Amino acid sequence: MNDILVLYFSRHGATAQMAKYIARGIEDVDGMQARLRTVPDVSSVCEATEDSIPDNGAPYVQTADLQQCIGLALGSPTRFGNMAAALKYFIDGTSALWLSGALIGKPASVFTSSSSLHGGQETTLTSMMLPLLHHGMLLLGVPYSEAALMDTHEGGTPYGASHWAGLNSDRPISDTEKELCIAQGLRLAQTALAQLNAGLIQQETS
Repeated sequence: MNDILVLYFSRHGATAQMAKYIARGIEDVDGMQARLRTVPDVSSVCEATEDSIPDNGAPYVQTADLQQCIGLALGSPTRFGNMAAALKYFIDGTSALWLSGALIGKPASVFTSSSSLHGGQETTLTSMMLPLLHHGMLLLGVPYSEAALMDTHEGGTPYGASHWAGLNSDRPISDTEKELCIAQGLRLAQTALAQLNAGLIQQETS
């Protein structure tokens, strides 16, 4: 089996739920499986540290996960039109992978959720794309051949799947948003497999 890393930060659970739907799409491709990972929160108190294993949900990511996987789906809630600090903190620590070129040619996609319908989803998605471009990754969006992208009244962008969570972060993921998450995962897995078979991906074994 070949793994695709689904890496996310989630405060209220919406982004984590999206990650599971993207994972479902990935695993619709034969020979592919999703590796769900998250990042610890960032504290304003410099002495504070998180436990090495979270109380619930996905395990914390390690740089080895990026090396071992053949693709990446990266997700974050919006923070003033940008990715969450916790996710950026982890990405900022991947310079060794950049220097070695470990991620060059691997496909990647991004996803987000926000409290308001126009709450900076597309700028958050592009903020996550920028470091992936520096890593030489192959960025994928959601094509307009996905009919749900034209019909959505909630989340969903050509830059990546998105979700409108509501002011209290209690809006469920709609059928349309779910469909786009699954489609994004499927496309990511298909592209990763094609890149791997063409010999265009470095893959380290665990």
